Amino acid sequence: MNDFIEEVLLTNEQIVEIADKLGKQITKDYEGKKPLLIGLLKGSVPFMAELIKHIDMEMEMDFMQATSYVGTHSSGTVTITKDTNIPVKGRHVIIVEDIVDSGLTIREVVNLLKDRHVASVKVATLLDKPDGRTVDNVFPDYVGQEIPGKFVVGFGLDYNDLYRNLPYVGVLKKSVYEKK
Repeated sequence: MNDFIEEVLLTNEQIVEIADKLGKQITKDYEGKKPLLIGLLKGSVPFMAELIKHIDMEMEMDFMQATSYVGTHSSGTVTITKDTNIPVKGRHVIIVEDIVDSGLTIREVVNLLKDRHVASVKVATLLDKPDGRTVDNVFPDYVGQEIPGKFVVGFGLDYNDLYRNLPYVGVLKKSVYEKK
């Protein structure tokens, strides 16, 4: 284990099992449809890459970049810095996220897509941290694992754009981000 990680919450093998389970459920739920998966950059990339391997149907994918985080805390404001290239009107959309924490980003992106008249919109996330919710009525539809209120990195999750490349999800030591 890296010296900046307090504990490993999910191994790479566990992440692959989660992606397999969620991919099979999505395949079943969207039978006869061609869903559009929209990954939220940058954190969703490793999870989305693993998830789509387990979806056994025609599907398309695109990306958006929306953020509300600065360091370890939500700024309270969502900024869209990259929008989709594929039109979403009338589409069955699945937003793919690395983690649902405050819920602010997901709420805003879901509302934006509904305003664009999608046929349906659901959220698939590797991690769900309900203890971190600051907004009401945000419940991901496909959840890999619920985690406690700790700051995690790896498999797309970052601290100031670092640690995304770890092949597992781990709790970042407070000494890394609580510099004195």
